[in-house]
Amino acid sequence: MASLTGWQRDRVAALRDAVRAAGAEEVIKWGHLVYLSDGPAFLIRAEDHRGILGFWRGQRLLTADPRLMPGGKYEMARIDIDQDMKLDLELVARLAREAVALNRSLGNPTKL
Repeated sequence: MASLTGWQRDRVAALRDAVRAAGAEEVIKWGHLVYLSDGPAFLIRAEDHRGILGFWRGQRLLTADPRLMPGGKYEMARIDIDQDMKLDLELVARLAREAVALNRSLGNPTKL
C-alpha cells in the first residue's frame, strides 16, 4: 500500500476495506495482498495500468459477477480494475465471503 499512489492506491484501499470482513487472513505474498482461509482464497494486485481482484476458485463464482474472467491454474478467475470502473463494494465483499466459504467446504485449492 505504501508504494501505491493515485487511483491505484484509492482502488486497493477500497477493495481492502470491502474484503476485510470476509474472515480471511491478509498477507503479502508474491508482491501483492493475498487472503488466506484454508489456503489462498483471493488476492488484490496493483499494476501500472490496472488492478486485479482474483479468486482461486473464481470459476465457481462466474454467475455472481459477469466481469470475472477465467484463467490460470486451479479454478482462477479475476476482475480487471481500472481508474474509471465503478466498484460495487457490496458485491466485492460478497465474492470474498463466498471465496472463503468455498475454501472452508472444499479445502485448500492448491492441494488438489
